[in-house]
Amino acid sequence: MNAIISASELAGAVAGENPPVVLDVRWQLSLAKAAGEPPFDGRAEYTAGHIPGAVYVDLDQELAAAPGERGRHPLPDVAEFGAAMRRAGVSAGTPVVVYDGGQGWAAARAWWMLRWTGHPDVRVLDGGLPSWQGQLSVESPTPAEGDFEPVPTPADLLDADEAAALARSGVLLDARAGERYRGEVEPIDRVGGHIPGAVSAPTTENVGPDGRFLPAEELRDRFKALGASDGTAVGVYCGSGVSGAHEVLALAVAGVPAALYVGSWSEWSSDPSRPVAVGPDPQ
Repeated sequence: MNAIISASELAGAVAGENPPVVLDVRWQLSLAKAAGEPPFDGRAEYTAGHIPGAVYVDLDQELAAAPGERGRHPLPDVAEFGAAMRRAGVSAGTPVVVYDGGQGWAAARAWWMLRWTGHPDVRVLDGGLPSWQGQLSVESPTPAEGDFEPVPTPADLLDADEAAALARSGVLLDARAGERYRGEVEPIDRVGGHIPGAVSAPTTENVGPDGRFLPAEELRDRFKALGASDGTAVGVYCGSGVSGAHEVLALAVAGVPAALYVGSWSEWSSDPSRPVAVGPDPQ
């Protein structure tokens, strides 16, 4: 099953006999509070115009629990997540397409959560809303209740101890910017650096200037050079389990299965007893 869908493919699917449920997950990491600017409002963006029939999903409220010891975007209660997806019209037998404003991180978080909880057919709109050439709608649909019942797949999820072990026994990719990995800057979390043994692999390098994923072959070559290829146990983390989901999506496009450490650096760095590595070397 393909993990991404083009805008032209989505337009055809929406007009077809079995149209997908389309979810709008516009969100972005905002440092607006520190900068004195108003925070990004995904719902306002959605109300101003969205792909016809799309239902808005709030990442902070429906794809994450409240920040705490488990990180800035810990997993929500699985039952509550399932209820949110059913309200959005998601059913097990209906395809789902997710998009955001173009960065792809939020859409990938929704994609990962649906895949992790057992949905068999979910894809991300490659390039997000900017790639959509059709008209936009300001009408908010009221979908029929879906029947999706989430059943998590434990192998797709890592906790802190499992991530640390995977950094030694397999490949653990750090999807954050290189300067955060090296510990040169840390604008959000308690301390900079990375999990010892993790390999720097910024997720921004998986896409082109238009925000669309690089061809699958190029992604396979990139991940192979980082030590991540099919047959190797691969895990990913980031700052709080959002951009890391985008890297898991890129790995899926490349044909490489990977698990996600959702707590990521926001959880890891909150515990002073956990080791921190700095500089370009994984160790």
